[in-house]
Parts: sequence; C-alpha cells; structure tokens
Amino acid sequence: MEFRKVMVAGAGQMGSGIAQVAAQAGLEVWLRDVEERFVERGLATIRKHLDRDVEKGRKTAEEREAILGRIHPTLDLGPAAGVDLVIEAIVENREAKRSLFAELDRLAPPGAIFASNTSSLPITDLATATRRPDRFIGMHFMNPVPVMKLVEIIRGLDTSEETYAAIRDLAGRMGKTPVEVHDFPGFVSNRVLLPMLNEAMFAVYEGIASVEDVDTVMKLGMNHPMGPLELADFIGLDTCLYILNVLYEGFKDPKYRPCPLLVQLVQAGHHGRKTGQGFYRYEADGSRVPAVRLRA
Repeated sequence: MEFRKVMVAGAGQMGSGIAQVAAQAGLEVWLRDVEERFVERGLATIRKHLDRDVEKGRKTAEEREAILGRIHPTLDLGPAAGVDLVIEAIVENREAKRSLFAELDRLAPPGAIFASNTSSLPITDLATATRRPDRFIGMHFMNPVPVMKLVEIIRGLDTSEETYAAIRDLAGRMGKTPVEVHDFPGFVSNRVLLPMLNEAMFAVYEGIASVEDVDTVMKLGMNHPMGPLELADFIGLDTCLYILNVLYEGFKDPKYRPCPLLVQLVQAGHHGRKTGQGFYRYEADGSRVPAVRLRA
C-alpha cells in the first residue's frame, strides 16, 4: 500500500512533529485539532523547526515552503474521508483515544489504516473501538519527532501483515528506524525509561539529593544529554504519571508505583515545561531554577 494522504489528529508537540516528517516525506497532511489556537501553535512550531533547518543549510527556502504547502490545518474530522492513513497523537488517555477512533472509523475509507502514537496503551484494546482491527497499529514516535530516529511499531492481536509492512515502510520513508515491539504496557521505551525517571523522583522525595544534583549525576556520570528530572519536565509530569499508572495497573508490580512527589506535583497543576513549573521553574528569559526542595 502506498500512502499519499494522511490526517494527523492532534497538533501538539508530537502531532506537529509527525505532520512535519510526513510532509517532508511527500505526503499531503491534514493537521487537525479541536481549537484553532492549537492548530496555529502546531504550525508555528513546524515553521520554527524548518526555519532552523534553512538557517543551518539542511534545507533550502524552496523546500521549506513546499513542505509547509503540503500541510493543511483543519478543525474538522471530515477530511478523514479522503485519506489513506490516520495517525492519532492526542492526549494519553484511553477513553479520549477510543472515542476519537470510533468517530474516525465512521468517516475514513474502509481501506484506510489507523495508527496510534500512544506511548503506553494497549494497541489491541484501542483497535476494538473500530471495525478495522486488522488495519490498526501502534506507531510510537520519539520526542522531538523531527530529530529522533526511532519509531516503535506495535502490532495489535489482529493487525495484519500487510498493515505492519506498510507502516514499517512508511517509517523508513519518513527517515525513521522502525523497531517492532510486542503489545505490552509501555512497550520498550517507556517500560525502561519511566522507572528510571520515577526512581530519580524518589531520590529527591527521600532527601537523597537535590533536583539539580540528581540531574548532574546522570548527565556527568552516565553521559545522558538531559537529567531525568529535566527530561520528565520536558515530557510532561502529567504524561509521566499516566504512563506509570498504566504500567502499574498493567503489570500489578509495585516497582512501577508512582512517586508520591510526582502525584503531588500533578495534583498542583505543575506539569513541567508546558505549565512553566515542575521539578524546575522556567523563567521568561529561558533560564530555569529548581522548584522542588529536599525533604528535611
């Protein structure tokens, strides 16, 4: 199957990145969200990334404009009726995703493939919201999408070989390296990553070291480009908590129990960079300072 037209449902950080790499691969892209401000923000992010590529000589101005010309903003799901593929990239919430896929299933052509960018939820379960479980698959991109090379591809129980092959080839066309992962909570990336982030949170919660010192240990001692608490803020603490809860419920293993400090921060509305405060407070000038103190 050759993909020519795709709808990306969700224009946030992940959705805008997916739309960009799809357009760069030559696809016509409908970038959809529920409010115009979300779509406009997504388009602004895409243009910012492309402008940087032009400045650094990775793309020409003509290539940038051609890519932007293939991205069509919309608040309507109606364009799904004419696409070959829908990639969902909305909030990491089972009910919200299932509701969206059920609506898309009524609109999209019977032969269209549905892919979810979920970072933790079972693909087999999401597929049951549609009448096309054989044409339903997980396509988990990494953040930031235009930069990171990996895509985890997750087959549901009924995903066909044809669907898998088509999505694997598309990932390559987008310049990504596809890795097939079985349909278990958290897949590989977040099953390994989130317990590490959670343990870093416990180190602060238990008074072992400060936020900055925990991050410094992992950056200088383990050669990580970002400290785990800085990374958690980047991902979104609400998203981290949701994924840990999926892992905890999915495996019934106490090693996935979310750190109480993470729970408190999310309850307080401190979700990381996107709210201006998480483990760090993010200032208007681009600087950051620790926002969580050691326990006495």
